[in-house]
Amino acid sequence: MSPFEHGEVFVLDDGGEVDLDLGNYERFLDIKLTRDNNITTGKIYQSVIDKERRGEYLGKTVQVVPHITDEIQEWIERVAMNPVDGTEEAADVCVIELGGTIGEKICSPHNNSGIFYAGDIESMPFIEALGQFSYRVGPRNFCLVHVSLVPVLNVVGEQKTKPTQHSVRGLRGLGLIPDILACRSTQPLEEQVKVKLAQFCHVPIPNIINLHDVTNIWHIPLLLRDQKAHEAILKVLDLQCVGKVPREPKLSEWTDRASKCDKLKTPVRIAMVGKYTGLSDSYLSVLKALLHASVALNRKLVVEWVPSCDLEGSTAQETPDAYEKAWKSLRGADGVLVPGGFGDRGVQGKILAAKYARESNVPYLGICLGMQIAVIEFARSVMKLDGANSTEFDPATKTPCVIFMPEGSKTHMGATMRLGSRRTLFQVKNCKSAKLYGNASYVDERHRHRYEVNPDMVQEFEKAGLSFVGRDESGKRMEIIELPTHRFFIGAQFHPEFKSRPGNPSPLFLGLIAAASGQLDHLLQRLKGRGICSNGHVMKVYKNGHVMKPLKGLVNGHYPATGNGPIPI
Repeated sequence: MSPFEHGEVFVLDDGGEVDLDLGNYERFLDIKLTRDNNITTGKIYQSVIDKERRGEYLGKTVQVVPHITDEIQEWIERVAMNPVDGTEEAADVCVIELGGTIGEKICSPHNNSGIFYAGDIESMPFIEALGQFSYRVGPRNFCLVHVSLVPVLNVVGEQKTKPTQHSVRGLRGLGLIPDILACRSTQPLEEQVKVKLAQFCHVPIPNIINLHDVTNIWHIPLLLRDQKAHEAILKVLDLQCVGKVPREPKLSEWTDRASKCDKLKTPVRIAMVGKYTGLSDSYLSVLKALLHASVALNRKLVVEWVPSCDLEGSTAQETPDAYEKAWKSLRGADGVLVPGGFGDRGVQGKILAAKYARESNVPYLGICLGMQIAVIEFARSVMKLDGANSTEFDPATKTPCVIFMPEGSKTHMGATMRLGSRRTLFQVKNCKSAKLYGNASYVDERHRHRYEVNPDMVQEFEKAGLSFVGRDESGKRMEIIELPTHRFFIGAQFHPEFKSRPGNPSPLFLGLIAAASGQLDHLLQRLKGRGICSNGHVMKVYKNGHVMKPLKGLVNGHYPATGNGPIPI
């Protein structure tokens, strides 16, 4: 996925590379998802092709309906039973997001919370599959939430319902009937607009939920609660109470966080030096991690976007205004962050940013490539190795500070990266990184890279003053660097942003914000002493009914009397 088109690629613990929406679900719900929670057209077609090659269809003609649609339903039901919240229990409610311009679906197998992301431009098989699915499981087991925009025409200032009316009509034509409307708008919906939507979309007024613009995203759960969205969903799924005790959302933490974020006044400026600065979603998890840390430390985050190319000398000659603006933003920042990336474009600008932060004693955090360029800059400026480089940018360099992973393929770019959660062991107990992680002996963080620091040069670097405070279990992969004499200069080969949560910010991002706002010593003192460290048919009964005969080809194809059972093929 291109960062310019789809934003960042989010990485899961198991190494799954998924859409950034999965990251939003992990952050908001504080759960751990797997690659199977991301359904794509390619995965579905590959699974069907593999089954056909094994002869599982017994010579039948393989078609989109029923084979592709059945595979989609089987995938959903199989993965919906996987625990995602650290317990051994399956989910109470499984959320299925169908991408593109269709909407969202919610179905209910069992305990807690499960998430799927499905769809894109190839969404028609998914729409048909979910239409079949809703028919089979029947009422009280499937809730369709349709997300739609209610725009305002500036000329007349009126909220228009026609786009929603047309999209609901389109959904009905595809066999999907919305139970709830989630209406996006700039301002709260007027009452007559809700009445009109209810009349023409055949959705009860209490089931029309307005998601208008708010001051920060943490107000959204509160907005949903205030409009009784949870009651509407629980009523459709017949999950309104347990032991006759009404369920109410426990959102005190969200309320405090949303209010706190609105009241922040003291700014902390972080220069984000990257090559994809034209689309902020390219660094979405990094932005969220910065926000989590800044709110935790009572600072108002201000991100200064610095295109790394604009820091380079060539820009000074071609577009001097952009050059001056970039350097002004960098010099005016309280801290510098260089995120990950691929390719040689803008690399020299990132090296210059790392050099500025090191020489000016400005807090610096380098992530993945940001760590590698900090190593290259140190080799060139401190160790006087002028030709020092990464073999990614100069395969013929005589001083390869960063090299291709020895086990990686140099001919195939796909599926050749080091991905997922890997362990990092701290080598120096009193380093800043270990202190930020609560003096833990190790941490598990997520990776996504092909290149890494050359282990043959580590001894030279450490003699010159660059400390490799974190290594992998073999001791040969460098995971964390620090400059002990610097106020805060840390690089991490992993991506700490992927595991940051609103209520539990990433330690390295906390360190950066704390150093940038003059709170690092206090933070380290506060953290002292704190350790962080089947295929096959399953006989299954849905909450509202009885066991039924399984639908052939599905993993969990048993539905209650409220459903319509298997569709004859």
